[in-house]
Amino acid sequence: MKNILCFIALLLVSHSFVMAQNVIRINANFDVANKSIGIEQDINYKNESSDTLKTIFLNDWNNAYSTKKTPLAKRFIEEFNNNFHFAKSKDRGYTAITSISDQSTNDALFYETVEGHPDVVKVDLKKELLPGESYQLHLNYIVVIPDAKFTGYGMDENGEMNLRYWYITPAVYNGEWQYYSNKNLNDLYVPPADIEMQLNLPFQYTVVSELNQSNIKADYKTNIVKLSGKNRVNTSLIVTRNLNFNFVKTDDFTIISDFEKNDDVPIEEKVLLTDKVTRYITENLGSYPHEKLMITANDYKKDPLYGLNQLPKFIRPFPDRFQYELKLLKTVLNNYLDNTLLVNPRKDYWLRDGIQIYFLMKYVEDYYPGTKLLGTLADFWAVRPFHASDLGYNDQYNLFYMQMARTNRDQPLTMPKDSLLKFNSNIASKYKAGVGLHYLDEFVNSQVVEKTLMEFVDNHKLKLTSSQEFEALLKQKTAKDINWFFTDYIGTRKPMDFKIRDLETTEDSIRVTIRDKEDTNIPVSLFSIRNDTVVAKTWVENIDRDTTITIPKNGADRLVLNLDNSLPEFNRRNNYKSLSKSIFNGKPLQFRLIKDVEDPQYNQLFLMPLVEFNNIYDGLTLGAKFYNKTLLRKRLNYKFSPQYALRSNSFTGGGSVFYTHNLQGTDLYNITYGFGGRYNSIAEDAFVTILTPSLTFLFRDKDDFRSDRSKYLNLRYLSIDREFGENAPEDVFNEPEYSVFNLRYVNSNAGLVNYSRWYYDLQFAQKFGKLALNYEYRSLSERNRQFNFRMFLGTFLYNKTEPDSNFFSFALARPTDYLFDYNYLGRAEDSGIFSQQIIIAEGGFKSRLQTPFANKWMATANVSTSIWRYIQAYGDIGLVKNSNQNPAFVYDSGIKLDLVTDYFELYFPVYSNLGWEIAQERYDQRIRIKFTLDPQVLLGLFRRRWY
Repeated sequence: MKNILCFIALLLVSHSFVMAQNVIRINANFDVANKSIGIEQDINYKNESSDTLKTIFLNDWNNAYSTKKTPLAKRFIEEFNNNFHFAKSKDRGYTAITSISDQSTNDALFYETVEGHPDVVKVDLKKELLPGESYQLHLNYIVVIPDAKFTGYGMDENGEMNLRYWYITPAVYNGEWQYYSNKNLNDLYVPPADIEMQLNLPFQYTVVSELNQSNIKADYKTNIVKLSGKNRVNTSLIVTRNLNFNFVKTDDFTIISDFEKNDDVPIEEKVLLTDKVTRYITENLGSYPHEKLMITANDYKKDPLYGLNQLPKFIRPFPDRFQYELKLLKTVLNNYLDNTLLVNPRKDYWLRDGIQIYFLMKYVEDYYPGTKLLGTLADFWAVRPFHASDLGYNDQYNLFYMQMARTNRDQPLTMPKDSLLKFNSNIASKYKAGVGLHYLDEFVNSQVVEKTLMEFVDNHKLKLTSSQEFEALLKQKTAKDINWFFTDYIGTRKPMDFKIRDLETTEDSIRVTIRDKEDTNIPVSLFSIRNDTVVAKTWVENIDRDTTITIPKNGADRLVLNLDNSLPEFNRRNNYKSLSKSIFNGKPLQFRLIKDVEDPQYNQLFLMPLVEFNNIYDGLTLGAKFYNKTLLRKRLNYKFSPQYALRSNSFTGGGSVFYTHNLQGTDLYNITYGFGGRYNSIAEDAFVTILTPSLTFLFRDKDDFRSDRSKYLNLRYLSIDREFGENAPEDVFNEPEYSVFNLRYVNSNAGLVNYSRWYYDLQFAQKFGKLALNYEYRSLSERNRQFNFRMFLGTFLYNKTEPDSNFFSFALARPTDYLFDYNYLGRAEDSGIFSQQIIIAEGGFKSRLQTPFANKWMATANVSTSIWRYIQAYGDIGLVKNSNQNPAFVYDSGIKLDLVTDYFELYFPVYSNLGWEIAQERYDQRIRIKFTLDPQVLLGLFRRRWY
């Protein structure tokens, strides 16, 4: 009898416990034709805190698609994605809530969207919700499904649905409400809940889900599917007419996948690889608490394997098996952690990302230790000489992070995820977190960090937790000081840079002084090397600017800091110190053909053959460029480029040296000191020598790297010296010798929808002084209509040049470019294709009018607007003032083909001061072409989407 009573009591306690959990019940009616879902929903929300609640906040992330002004819409614009901006209303989604009521009393509750967060709903409760108690909400609403082209979630053109964040969920309360808007970061933060769903679908549709599926009822009109799951945070659904998913049941859990089927990995091998991956994850992170885990092609697309893995299959340098295995592992790890490790994914993302990358690195170390970064390309005879061929596959994580650190674009891992640059959010920050955990594990030793990660994930499954709890657990496992990891490595963006400052040797010991150049307090490893073999490794801790230690000599011939590159160090070139006197400090001079990955063991000099078509005066030019620039930016860069021009039979070329000083914590983030010189043709048998020292200050918002706003101040001095041969054109002899001091301040906001840029330009020379103001504005409407406005105002402060010379005058259509700023392919042409090249500067006119210059002042305005798609109408007006003449009113107009804005544009003049140009002779010579072939400029089209 006693046992029976105990059993009944246990059942009652268990029943009470189950009923007290968060529970979500949904009855959803799918109307595929109207892209909508009618939802009746009950939410049983339990107050797990010690506070009394008067309101509940709900996540309604589907409503993020409702307008073009939501945080999600703004996010798209920030990343130069115009799909949503141009979308029709029928393609966008939204949520229409008809009622929210107290389920127990059926009383209507007051609710409203939170200011600034149209996808978060605040509900006022009828009665206070005490700690440990639950509140039952009843909701009725309609979800209109967005087009899948925006984020990959929604309905595609075939009527198939990939649904995520499609129904309303409660937010997390842990002393304060943790809510934020959908910004396409896949980071909704919700408490775990028991889920019960009834989906009423058209009869031809079925559902793929991680939830348990039961009680399927179908007739000729409707397919009714019931889903359920305990302690769920992710309830993605695939609603489809074609079941293109594979179900692979392993000893650990079942993987549901729609990964590409056009690879060459046999299905039997995929099953074995899936079992290998699930076993690896279970052994390292503990058992998965659910029966099924779903991974989709869209999941992988959002978090792919970057680098050479993204090359097309026919040139990808990795075996299909390896590619599929890592692709599977990375996606399963990501979804496993999303479903089990419940940290705040907007604020505490680094821990989850770090664990994913850590075990991805460990997997390669365990199963593919010899795999190279370049894959099979590393063994190709033409690639083997490059240092890149020596790098292991896991070295890519350091390289990708260092790409941002070297350009001063990295951000702290504690910064909210929506404040990160896209490159940091998707790549660099994840990699820094994973590499950091790997480095911490090496420092603590005995796999303490790895075991703690396993314990932490396994013990906190489906429990709200944080990185602070992981920190506390790890500090219990080691006596070593690891505060540096959570303060300096995770919490700041200080560059990590160490240097062997000095050393003294005795017969059996070495006294070495190590400098922490950035005051990070991070420990660093010191290696003793003898004949390229490591004889000892020492950890140096608590480096206070300069720290001196004494180590055994052990026959070492040199010392190296961070030899294994396990720490993502800003500059490893100063980590080497030879114990013997050497002109290159033990680092030989190395010549390499074409740019390579930096090899800190050598003083590298690169050689690149140059074959260029400079212009019609030089014709084909052959030469070579000697330089030190590697794939990652350096502080000090130099190059020297001697060339020989076949047409002019002359030696040309140039050189430059630049030093970049990065700053942190201020809006001034970059100071560049430079000196450049070049010698090249300007006309037939005419050459110019240009020497230019310069100083540039770059500014940005120190608190918002995502902002498109930037400023810079450039000061330079140009010394121009020309020489002419006997065959030089007569007009170039009239051009004077000159030197110019130039100051230019530029302020720009290079947004996709609203673009603005203005600059002041001030020039002083012996015979003239000029002041100019240039302003540009561009607006892109929601109907893809573009409006462009540009204004130029320029005046001479003094002008002592020859009255009949316009070499320094303001140009209406084609600047003389006496500062050699513009990339003219034919600098002095007045006919032919080179003369038709247009660079929008100064007057910005497209027609060549009878008053082409101004030696007093000039004021012009350029306007263009869309007619249809990339076809625009343009018009220019202005006043041109010359000495002893009244101001001349000038104008032109025509049609512009804006094929790629700022990169490739065609201008067809129609009407101007010259009359109807379209009806005049040789009209083909009046057409103007704007284009660029500069790879760095073209790269900007890609780069602006990422940072």
